Amino acid sequence: MDMKRRIHLELRNRTPADVKELVLDNCRSKDGKIEGLTDEFEELEFLSTINVCLSSVANLPKLNKLKKLELSDNNISGGLEVLAEKCPNLTHLNLSGNRIKDLSTIEPLKKLESLKSLDLFNCEVTNLSDYRENVFKLLPQLTYLDGYDHDEKEAPDSDAEAYVEGLDDEDDDEDEEDYDEDAPPGEEGEEDDDEEEGEEEEVSGEEEVRLFILYSCFLRVSVIILQHVPHTWHLYTIHSVFNSFAKFSHVFLFSTSLWSKWPNPNHC
Repeated sequence: MDMKRRIHLELRNRTPADVKELVLDNCRSKDGKIEGLTDEFEELEFLSTINVCLSSVANLPKLNKLKKLELSDNNISGGLEVLAEKCPNLTHLNLSGNRIKDLSTIEPLKKLESLKSLDLFNCEVTNLSDYRENVFKLLPQLTYLDGYDHDEKEAPDSDAEAYVEGLDDEDDDEDEEDYDEDAPPGEEGEEDDDEEEGEEEEVSGEEEVRLFILYSCFLRVSVIILQHVPHTWHLYTIHSVFNSFAKFSHVFLFSTSLWSKWPNPNHC
């Protein structure tokens, strides 16, 4: 896909002035130059053109508010003086994976007074002796070079933070899609309550079945005792144990109805 077509798709019915972030990674530039990007993107703060076969940034429009520029994995070997003219407020610049061989190529970046982070990883210039020390001397405004400061302390991973925020935004969008705006207030909560009550009823029904089985077993044993040991003491003991068991299981009424059918112990 060419760069013009990609920019059109990324607009998503927005005007260029509404765009603050623009990602054009892996599309194809024409003749190694930027195309389709105009001064109308006046609010643009982040631009990514990774692996788009760029060999020059000469066609970059005036982007006064641009803070972060991703140019990695291209064929850029010079012409960086354009950045100071077109993007004067740039703070982060990634030129990793380009054809930058010597320090003179990045010398024009001295005019970018706000530049804090520069990435030249996987460029030939990084093979020079005292590379880091010389770059910090050449560009004293820099805080981080290839992700580390002058004392070899790693820079905060802003890319990872942005990625996490992006995931959070996607989760929020999915939650909004799942929410039914036409549903009356409280209806969704009522449905959840009904489901929970249904589950409770199923559980209580299973408990009643278990209790009924226990009662049946207990009743069977009691009948056997009454048949073989017809003594008043045994009968009163069975009566007491049965009532205690009934109260514990919260079905005393059921047990009472069963006991009313038993013979009166006073007449045994």
